[in-house]
Amino acid sequence: MAELTKIVLSEKDMPTHWYNINADLPAAGVEMAPPLHPGTLQPIGPADLAPLFPMALIAQEVSTERYIEIPDEVQDILKLWRPTPLYRAHRWEKALGTPARIYYKYEGVSPSGSHKTNTAVAQAYYNKQEGITRITTETGAGQWGSALSFACQIFGIECKVYMVKISYEQKPYRKLMMQSWGATVVPSPSDQTNAGRSILAQHPDSTGSLGIAISEAVEEAATRDDTKYALGSVLNHVLLHQTVIGQEVIKQLEVAGADWPDVVVGCTGGGSNFGGFAFPFLRENVINGKSARIVAVEPAAAPSLTRGVYAYDFGDTAAMTPLLKMHTLGHDFVPAPIHAGGLRYHGMSAQISAIKEAGLIEAVAIKQRSVFEAALSFSRSEGILPAPEPSHAIFQTMQEALACKESGEAKTIVFNLCGHGHFDMASYEAYLSGRLSDYEFSEADMKESLAHLPQVA
Repeated sequence: MAELTKIVLSEKDMPTHWYNINADLPAAGVEMAPPLHPGTLQPIGPADLAPLFPMALIAQEVSTERYIEIPDEVQDILKLWRPTPLYRAHRWEKALGTPARIYYKYEGVSPSGSHKTNTAVAQAYYNKQEGITRITTETGAGQWGSALSFACQIFGIECKVYMVKISYEQKPYRKLMMQSWGATVVPSPSDQTNAGRSILAQHPDSTGSLGIAISEAVEEAATRDDTKYALGSVLNHVLLHQTVIGQEVIKQLEVAGADWPDVVVGCTGGGSNFGGFAFPFLRENVINGKSARIVAVEPAAAPSLTRGVYAYDFGDTAAMTPLLKMHTLGHDFVPAPIHAGGLRYHGMSAQISAIKEAGLIEAVAIKQRSVFEAALSFSRSEGILPAPEPSHAIFQTMQEALACKESGEAKTIVFNLCGHGHFDMASYEAYLSGRLSDYEFSEADMKESLAHLPQVA
């Protein structure tokens, strides 16, 4: 019998619970440092987060329960696109001349075109349950803003999105998608918040950053009683909601009769798609003695895991958010305007940072021209045009497959294709016309930014 190319599960096989890695970190010798209050530098409690998040999400943020049930109403909405397909990349394997077996999970089939919709629906649901009528957020490339706009439309919640200015200009159709779902979209930094006005006063031509956009969205939510804030990555509850991805992949590999993966690859910016994809595999490594290599791939222009420091830092530029112990380039750091806007973040998920410190995952950083070269190699074989963000994972998968070509090993490699690139055509045009630049990471800029890290005893 021919090997399967597309492995599809039925709705009956969709995960009914989210997997919480916090339950298994102690077994791996990983201890999570508590978030700190930005004013007192003391561990925060639920009351400190209540102005920003509904209590149900705060409870998930600190939970150590291994599995958390997905509400029926959330499951019903997820069924619009879940379970998502897993593909065997037969044609790409042949084009690369590799004996490796390559599988990819395709999250681009969601209404917004990426994995972000998995947590957007959950977050909108819990806000609706607590009577919230308005949500603010930030977005980099626009995938998260699109996802939350869709989810808010479903639940009848007003949505306002601060979109990083460079992406606002580079990706107009993402902006239009958000507006089509009823959201208000503002380029950040803007003149609508104190944080935005402060940045513009110092840097009138600022291209923006996720840190700045977060500051604006948080400020607005914190100063309005009818508004909460939603974050598309970094926080524990966000990564939790994404674990439907990895759980489905494990089941799909079983259906395909595939070997347990030798290598698991995902891109990383704040950590949501990587955590959701990799955490169920990491659990098998820790609890059941499996030995998959897990590789996080980030842009060389924002290399928090590979070149940042592991320290307490703010999640935003204006220093309003709780402090997280994470790999950071400094909350003042503004990455170069690469096209992978969803990965232009100064910090990393506290969970992923702690796991990286413990040596349970690897990390590599890639320049963007190499990323687009790999994306086209994949697309010309498999037909899917990937977003710049998951193209980082494609690049690393390609390197692993070519190494197998050299060694003759038939390894099983699995990566997460977390979104399509249909709204990223300007970046492909820049690459194909030879106008796409590689950006050198500035040690001087990072040194300046790290000088402003909060002093935590």
